[in-house]
Amino acid sequence: MKSLLLTSLTLFTFFFSNLADADYDRNKAVPVEQVLFGTVISARNVSQEELIQDKNSGWKTFGGALIGGVIGNQFGGGSGRDIATVLGAVIGGKIANNRSQDKTVVIQLVELMIEVDCAEQQCQQYMVIQDYDSQMVFHHQDAVRMVYLANGNVRIDKQF
Repeated sequence: MKSLLLTSLTLFTFFFSNLADADYDRNKAVPVEQVLFGTVISARNVSQEELIQDKNSGWKTFGGALIGGVIGNQFGGGSGRDIATVLGAVIGGKIANNRSQDKTVVIQLVELMIEVDCAEQQCQQYMVIQDYDSQMVFHHQDAVRMVYLANGNVRIDKQF
């Protein structure tokens, strides 16, 4: 019985250990398509709420039911043991399912209105929304550069 419990816990750990790996590479060079220089007309902080759904909740519920069933099987004898096993599986599955509910994450953003330096009288304005960076806070009349990256993204940075 102990070997069944140990085997179940080992399988559970194996299946769910890879879920924490994030496929995110922050230090990556991307070619630049174009750079425009301009001035901040307005800057305001906004937030975006993002609902994150747990795509692995079925596996977690199954794992919780499996562990609960194994624990329940340790109690009683005969038909009492069967009832304890089923009850343990139901309770384990319910607990695992409740822990894998959808979560809401608030993402901090900054909305920038930028007027690009103009030759003659054709000044253009652009609105860009990007991630908030506490190390780079934008204010009215800040000199900035608008960097168009080859991957289709635009990034606003201060001119230093």
